[in-house]
Amino acid sequence: MPRRQIRVTGAAEAPLRAALRALRTELDVPEAFEPRVLAEAERAAREPTLPAYDATNIPLFTIDPLTSTDLDQAMHLSRRPDGYRVRYAIADVAAFVVPGGLLDAEAHRRVTTLYFPDGKIPLHPPVLSEGTASLLPDQTCPAVLWTIDLDADGRPTSTDVRRALVRSRAKLDYESVQKQLDAGTAEEALALLKDIGLLREQQEVARGGISLNVPEQEIAERDGAYELVYRAPLPADGWNAQISLLTGMSAAELMLAYGTGVLRTLPAAPDGAVGRLRRTAQALRIDWPHHVSYAELIRSLDPHLPHHAAFLQECTTLLRGAGYTVFRGGVTPDLTTHAAVAAPYTHCTAPLRRLVDRYASELCLAAAAGEEPPEWVLGALDDLPKRMAEGTRRAGTVERECVDIVEAALLKDRVGELFDGTVVDVQEREPTVGTVQLESPAVVARIKSEEGAGALPLGERLRIRLRQADPGSSKVLFAPA
Repeated sequence: MPRRQIRVTGAAEAPLRAALRALRTELDVPEAFEPRVLAEAERAAREPTLPAYDATNIPLFTIDPLTSTDLDQAMHLSRRPDGYRVRYAIADVAAFVVPGGLLDAEAHRRVTTLYFPDGKIPLHPPVLSEGTASLLPDQTCPAVLWTIDLDADGRPTSTDVRRALVRSRAKLDYESVQKQLDAGTAEEALALLKDIGLLREQQEVARGGISLNVPEQEIAERDGAYELVYRAPLPADGWNAQISLLTGMSAAELMLAYGTGVLRTLPAAPDGAVGRLRRTAQALRIDWPHHVSYAELIRSLDPHLPHHAAFLQECTTLLRGAGYTVFRGGVTPDLTTHAAVAAPYTHCTAPLRRLVDRYASELCLAAAAGEEPPEWVLGALDDLPKRMAEGTRRAGTVERECVDIVEAALLKDRVGELFDGTVVDVQEREPTVGTVQLESPAVVARIKSEEGAGALPLGERLRIRLRQADPGSSKVLFAPA
């Protein structure tokens, strides 16, 4: 996908900030932490509950965006005589948050970290999420340490999870990791990310799982201004994600065997949704023979090609409808799998940024030890799916609205100009209205035909004219030229 960085500067900056402030008010998002919550966080940062097991000798490293400081995961990869060993440390939020305390109540109110172009609204106070609870390099801190042994084909053979003191040795970012892997200069523990990642991708293919390599529409800050860019995923992104997926799948299997847990589930897409995607593929001139499965088609696409990228964007519609499923007392729920993962799966690797992960970690620790989960975990389980659904919905709204606002701010002085774009979606009941993906700048916006002009040409590249761009209402509207 062509990418061009566009900067929001000058007059656009003021309406952007005003619109973002209005969005916070409209969505009633939590802002600063109350002083008494911050005071509890300061005490927790000084006096966490530390585990007895010392694993600081393991040379862990993290892989995150360059500017990230809320580091949930650290890993170390090694070879075994008959396969590989994955050590994956997850921040132990429960070592700092007292059940029923002010921090706990605030986390249940916030549910997830919210990301805005001009800053984030964290789930936990920064003294924890970006300080003592974060797996920052050269900092000894409590963690939930997973040890997952794999055979030579990348299949798990054993799983262990326990609390441990850990110490990360290095904070790496995706771009530098990719360069080291491509140049062959990475040390073995990092070089194995590619080997294990490729094996896990092969396992994903074998079970019918799907990873969508959709170019991200990303809001980036540079020199105090904002840009909207397309970021094509690097192979290292996918390999790193496979380690997290492996852990989430291992956690789900552990909880299912134990009989109590919380899963991230997604039902299979209905035939009608797949049929609609087939029509979109035809319109985008993508060959999809009937004997080729949806998963096979996805893996054959190149996200750098505009029409493939447009189709991959539409494929995300099949991933809607994911939720959280709680079970207990050995009663297996009707739905245990996540359709995109094609296996049981749970969220457990991002507790600094997502509430449910703290509970999943506790359930897995109890399962591994053969003990009863803590009462504070069991007492909150039934309410978790609803609370997470509300928090996830709010986070999704924030993400969509922020992109819309930034797009409008970028384009507000270009109303009337012509652009090149591809129609990637057309409403079935109103075919004059749809979605267009611009080649440059990185904008995906609403398009509507002029009255009497007829239906939009799904999948076709065409010249379009910007009719409206108002950051105050976060509305961008194009029309075919």
